[in-house]
Amino acid sequence: MTVSGIDVASYQSTDYSTAGLSFVMVKATEGSSYVNPRHAGQVATGRSHGLVVGHYHFARPGSMTTQATYFLQHAAPKAGEVLVLDWEDTGVSNADKDAWIKHVQAAAPGHRVVLYCNRDFWLNRDHTSVCGDGLWIADPGSPAGHPQITHSWVFHQYSEAGGLDHDVANFASAAALHTWAAKGQAPAYEPFPGSAWFTVGRKSPIVAAMHDRLVAVGCNHYQSSANKDVIGSGDIASYEAWQRKYNTEHHKGWSGSALKWPPGKETWDALKVPNV
Repeated sequence: MTVSGIDVASYQSTDYSTAGLSFVMVKATEGSSYVNPRHAGQVATGRSHGLVVGHYHFARPGSMTTQATYFLQHAAPKAGEVLVLDWEDTGVSNADKDAWIKHVQAAAPGHRVVLYCNRDFWLNRDHTSVCGDGLWIADPGSPAGHPQITHSWVFHQYSEAGGLDHDVANFASAAALHTWAAKGQAPAYEPFPGSAWFTVGRKSPIVAAMHDRLVAVGCNHYQSSANKDVIGSGDIASYEAWQRKYNTEHHKGWSGSALKWPPGKETWDALKVPNV
């Protein structure tokens, strides 16, 4: 299994390493009065590197409707992002767990909703098997991808080494995970990340998507498709060709640096690079 990820909270930095990762789960809220102060920055890091982003809520005893509403307000998820209930407090009942999941499913039907809990909660406290669109099981005593449960699962938290939780997703590829998370919706377009983002050597699924779009519109100056998720000379040549094409078709009258790398917001928005 090669689809790897991590989960982070306020204990972790906003500039965590995304090397080798396909997803990140970020703590958003707890109860009805706490917001992770690093949530926005941690989510931004995941989004900027093309990861599937999840937002999770640590449930506390109290109204599940109030907590679900509070979570959605502060998580502010984008399309294709996963919503998670973190069920660890023994004061939160099985019925509470079910109520939160069902409320969020109804309130945010475009998102996958997942239950996170450890193996003891799943085997000994749960008695309904309600876990929304999938189970995220915490079983750090088992090898990655082999949690000791019989129920099907989507994510497995298999390690807490080095103060960082490591996970795997039960998908054949990162692309399959993106498709699942998007629930079959049409891909959203990636917002312009700013000219400074387009540095040679940048690795991201967004780069691969840009490559595909440039080829599709006839601006193919690539020698090969090897490492197409890494910005290189082929991306520069192809994108400059796209800017010239856009300039001509839309009578912009640009010249000089206006037709050179890096991309500008106007041409980027016109190219419509999908974020999956």
